[in-house]
Amino acid sequence: MIIKLDRDNILYFSRYYPYIKKVELNKRLKYKALLGIGGNIGNVRRRFNHLFIFLKKSPYIEIFETAPILKNPPFGYLNQRYFYNSLIYVKTCLKPKALLRYILHLEKKFSRRRSFQDAPRTLDIDIIFYEDIIMDSKELILPHPSWRNRASVLTPMSYMKSSYIKYIYLKKKGKK
Repeated sequence: MIIKLDRDNILYFSRYYPYIKKVELNKRLKYKALLGIGGNIGNVRRRFNHLFIFLKKSPYIEIFETAPILKNPPFGYLNQRYFYNSLIYVKTCLKPKALLRYILHLEKKFSRRRSFQDAPRTLDIDIIFYEDIIMDSKELILPHPSWRNRASVLTPMSYMKSSYIKYIYLKKKGKK
């Protein structure tokens, strides 16, 4: 299914996006995190499906929910193709910096090359939230500093159903 939101934004619904897990299987994965995914090089929607399947097999992550995929214009560096973006709500056994190392490894596995800020990319994975942790280190800032200003986060998030997502979204917006 496809929903055209406006002239520049389109939502795509597919087999894995959105997805909601019914039952928690692994009790050792105790930390909640919201990951933002994006890309604009190659067949990004197919790559998102491969990422979903890879994460489903991961011993470090259990996927609880995904959002629909949003196709939206680039920001920052504008001379590039539109981006595809979505969100993945996970439980993990990894602490924030270990999760960051793991997702950087995943980006590399999916052929991410870093050339300049806001450059075109095959796959970008950001930690949007990690529990209620606030962190500002050289390697990682939590929550993601720009999440409130990005349609690539807010639009897919508005379609998510998990109570954790609703709680954290309202809390961070000051509505709790």
